Amino acid sequence: MSETVSPPPKHSRRGLTIFAVIVLVLVALVVVHLLTRKKPVRENAAIVVTVSQATLGSMPVTLSELGTVTPTATVTVLPQLSGYLTEVGYHEGQEVQKGQFLAQIDPRQYQISKQQAEATLAKDRASLAQARADLERYTQLNERKSIAQQTFADQQFLVQQDEAAVKADLANIAQFDLDLAYCRITAPIAGKVGLRLVDPGNYVTASSSTGIVVITTVKPTTVQFTVPQDSLASIVQRVNSGAKLPVTASSSDNSHEIATGTLYALSNQMATATGTVTLRAIFANDDEALFPNEFVNVKLLVDTMQNAVLVPTAAVQSGAPGDFVYLVNPDSTVSVHKVKIGPSDGRNTVILSGLAAGNQVVTDGTDRLNDGAKIQPVHPKSPAAASGAAATGAKTPAAASEAAPASAAAATPAPAASEAASS
Repeated sequence: MSETVSPPPKHSRRGLTIFAVIVLVLVALVVVHLLTRKKPVRENAAIVVTVSQATLGSMPVTLSELGTVTPTATVTVLPQLSGYLTEVGYHEGQEVQKGQFLAQIDPRQYQISKQQAEATLAKDRASLAQARADLERYTQLNERKSIAQQTFADQQFLVQQDEAAVKADLANIAQFDLDLAYCRITAPIAGKVGLRLVDPGNYVTASSSTGIVVITTVKPTTVQFTVPQDSLASIVQRVNSGAKLPVTASSSDNSHEIATGTLYALSNQMATATGTVTLRAIFANDDEALFPNEFVNVKLLVDTMQNAVLVPTAAVQSGAPGDFVYLVNPDSTVSVHKVKIGPSDGRNTVILSGLAAGNQVVTDGTDRLNDGAKIQPVHPKSPAAASGAAATGAKTPAAASEAAPASAAAATPAPAASEAASS
């Protein structure tokens, strides 16, 4: 039995052809649309930045240096002669006055030597009196030519020798008086004594280099520091005009201020190795806050600039053009503006040239800017305004709790009113 295969119907082939043509036309239209459409132009969004206005104000010109507390006087008390130390008359760390007793050296040896010198003086004075009496007799005999001229001359020389011996004896006694004075050691200056260097009972000598005690003057005291040679001219000019330049000493970590004083001395030469000049400032130091040889941070107020153009320090940038700021233009764009900066106190910086009072500069958001960038300026809120807005916009819990009973009382009818309504 044979089977015959019938050909596919013509209308199905025609449908497939029409469908394929439609698909191709649609693809062609999509490709043409994609190729011929114009890309939308997207404008760069404005960058939100904080701006501030350049103002006129005063700026202190200060120099910050590292200084060392240097006492006005430091004296090591040395013995002037040798002997046993018998007594110490001070307490360690005590304040002493000039001439106050400090220590005693055994004086007995020098007292005996003085007594011997006094005995020699008495003997020589007696010899001198005898020689003078003989000379007076020889003078009378010489006038009558009763003695030889040589005898008279020898007696004159003998009187002169005895007079010289008496003078030598007096000098010896004065030396022993001085030795006895040296046995009693007193303070040569006023100040604070340090730790005891020699205990009583020790034999001290005049050649001892350690000494007996060290006295340091702490009230007043000075701070010694150096400044670079570029800053010297302005300091000298101010000092020569008679100005008293204030100096502030702070702790080594700059955490707090210790004392204030004034500049009083400049060195007479410059250190060629470092190009610096040494200065000294004096402090009353009544509270003894400045300790000898302590390191402190020093701020010297050289001058105060008046009517200077000030901008926040955050607005000043450094880069290829040097020091510059982003100046806000009237069309809400910024431009790189080169400036010359002056002193700064950390919060504000002086602009010596390149800006005028009233110009607006960017203080926050500078890392996203470039020359000609579009910005949306925002002015910083003052702390007073922010605190005022916070005070008016929010109520404290106590105020809310006070307001709640008041509203509840207003909502509850008074007893008199309810009674009147019922009657």
